[in-house]
Amino acid sequence: MSAEPILAGAPWLTAGGTARVLQLLGAGGEQARVVGGTVRNALLGLPPGDMDIATTALPEEVVRRAKAAGIKCVPTGIDHGTVTLVIDGAPYEVTTLREDTETFGRKAKVAFGRDWVKDAERRDFTMNGLSVDASGVVYDYVGGIADAKARRVRFIGDPDQRIAEDYLRILRFFRIHAAFGAGEPDREATLACIRGRAGLATLSAERLRMEMLKLLVAQGASAAALAMVDAGLLQAMIGGVAYAGPLTAMIAIERTLGLTASPTRRLAALTVAVTEDAKRVATRLRLSNAEAKALDSMGHRWWRFAAMDEARARRLLYRLGPERYHDRVLLAWARSGSDANSSRWRELAELPQRWTAPKFPLKAADFIARGMAEGPALGHVLTLAEDAWLAADFPLEQAALAAIADQAAARATREKH
Repeated sequence: MSAEPILAGAPWLTAGGTARVLQLLGAGGEQARVVGGTVRNALLGLPPGDMDIATTALPEEVVRRAKAAGIKCVPTGIDHGTVTLVIDGAPYEVTTLREDTETFGRKAKVAFGRDWVKDAERRDFTMNGLSVDASGVVYDYVGGIADAKARRVRFIGDPDQRIAEDYLRILRFFRIHAAFGAGEPDREATLACIRGRAGLATLSAERLRMEMLKLLVAQGASAAALAMVDAGLLQAMIGGVAYAGPLTAMIAIERTLGLTASPTRRLAALTVAVTEDAKRVATRLRLSNAEAKALDSMGHRWWRFAAMDEARARRLLYRLGPERYHDRVLLAWARSGSDANSSRWRELAELPQRWTAPKFPLKAADFIARGMAEGPALGHVLTLAEDAWLAADFPLEQAALAAIADQAAARATREKH
């Protein structure tokens, strides 16, 4: 065990809500420390992120002290020892020290305790098993400081046991490595993930979705996904082929264009070649309606972009709208084999920035004036006219619009008879 004051004076630790919570729960014979990812991030020079605090005080005592101090307290998971304190609108999740008495995934039975070592040993990875007190002393019972500095992601204790406790840790291992690791994933951990991969089938789709989308926007998402493909893990999750190459290309394209990483767009690159893939992945991961529709749209005939000129691209942009068009062209680009600096693909991708589709100018009244009756036939002639307007490259001159309207009305009349 090591205890070093390596975070002494850290601003997020010595001021604001964190300092207030640590003082509140670290008095009167109790102890409180910041734990987990916040400590890891601080050692890596990253923003602290969500603030998780562990304490020896029992949940009821945490609630009592918070109320006495006028701090809002939300019993977010009080049966498992967790309450959330809200200070100046910011949440601080506080959990009483615990020991697992029975371990079976998220439904593990726990007992409250006062042993910081046992609390650390029940966590997943060594770099997540660290804690720091109000003075900046970091407590390391599992070798987490060395692993964090080396950006080495390892399970605490026996990897097979850690995974059997919760099979989502397979996916979390690759996600944490993608976000904070360096080099090849730890071999012992990877082999344990392969041995335990059948357990992925026992997990809820919602939990898989959450971890998968987080993994895809991590710094090392491409390498982590490839490692999961090589280990035979991704195919089992998505129920089909995983395409690591297009994912790598999508990430490069986003970075070249200065785009914010999109988990849905990256998921499409990794899993979708046709719309049937999109439907299967949406079901397997129980995506939201918006995510499912985005995947389906991206997978719909994306390959047509390979031979598409700008005139056809403008028509597609009009039909799809800027967001759907942009995502589909990026998927086509990622699957094309072209590099991220392709000027042709960049021009197609940036079309919405230089051209805004006009609104279709013809109305129902234009066809009623030409003798068309209201009803289904009127909707049909509007569709014919819109198609002709698009084919003519969006003319707005009155003469051209009148000719389109006359031709559409005449055609609809012929079809009727």
